[in-house]
Amino acid sequence: MIQEPETLYKLMVLYMLDQVSFPLTNPQLSRFFLDKEYTTYFTFQKVISDLVDSGLIVDRHAGNSTRYEITDAGKETLGFFGNDISQAAVADMDEYLKVNKFRLRSEAGMTADYYKESSQNFMVHCEVREGKNVLIALDLSVPDEKSASDICANWQEKSQAIYSYAMRTLMGGSIK
Repeated sequence: MIQEPETLYKLMVLYMLDQVSFPLTNPQLSRFFLDKEYTTYFTFQKVISDLVDSGLIVDRHAGNSTRYEITDAGKETLGFFGNDISQAAVADMDEYLKVNKFRLRSEAGMTADYYKESSQNFMVHCEVREGKNVLIALDLSVPDEKSASDICANWQEKSQAIYSYAMRTLMGGSIK
């Protein structure tokens, strides 16, 4: 059995990433660990950093968002040591993923963020993913931060309609 709590948390992160077919963000993962009171925020961030540094997970940055995926080395490590995770912890993770899977997939699949360009404009990056595939990515230059913030706030609700419109228009109206 594992004596070091951080080692257990690392295995738990690997387990969660292995159970989903899409990347998870730092807030999605940390929400589980903090809500269930497994560890503190700072310990969790150290665990994530250690997993990335050791190549067991990979982080992909998109603007202000970071998504994590398990690597082959992470899957191998989980295969060797996954049985050291207690059944209670596995049950907690399985329940969290089951209850939140749709929301997690939706959150991970639709991202929007912005940053200030060197000029006075703001660049907004919006994206819809399905698993690891990017379905649509949209970069918009807007004149002020309020516009950028509004676009990001509306992307979650409007992205499906925008994607459908773009596909219909670009394919000459041949899809329904």
